[in-house]
Amino acid sequence: MTVRVRLFAGLRERAGWSQREIDAATVADIWPALKLGDEPAGLLYAVNKEYATPDRELADGDEVALIPPVSGGAFLLSDEPLSLDRVVDEVRDEQAGAIATFTGTTRIQSRGRTVTHLEYEAYEGMAEGVMAEIAEGLRRRYELTAVAIHHRIGRVGIGETSVVIAVSAPHRQDALAACKDAIDELKERVPLWKKEVYAGGEEWIGRGS
Repeated sequence: MTVRVRLFAGLRERAGWSQREIDAATVADIWPALKLGDEPAGLLYAVNKEYATPDRELADGDEVALIPPVSGGAFLLSDEPLSLDRVVDEVRDEQAGAIATFTGTTRIQSRGRTVTHLEYEAYEGMAEGVMAEIAEGLRRRYELTAVAIHHRIGRVGIGETSVVIAVSAPHRQDALAACKDAIDELKERVPLWKKEVYAGGEEWIGRGS
């Protein structure tokens, strides 16, 4: 099967090209066919913009993207309480002169109704990958040292933290701007869904926090 392979970030620079057609029957055949040495730990694959396992069979014309791990920071879904100190520690760097953070919390009033709690559901595996893609895009727009994004799944009570983001950079302007972009893009792109539960009902709000 002839498929189009796309490379990003460090992999693109390592290969010297961004996209190329190759013959492969499964996702597992892709890396050996590229002849780029040892496969990086944490490498992800997406077929036609959906994450795929190595045993995924390919068809003519498929697009296979190789998504390298993002250095610095972490992308986490958790059904346990989140720690701002943890995400800050994950982006600390001797080159950083600023660390900007965002903490999203559950409010009791929404759309004129009283909220009892929230419930978050995520497409696990893909959600973390999209967080990493967002971080990579931020790195292209700003001068950053690291990005970390942690998001709750499951039940989140009133006043509890639903998302924490930390961005470190040499200068505060980039850290602040990237942190704002990170939460805006997370709400638009990451496959996360929020249910607001009220005293007399409930409603799925869609993606975002």
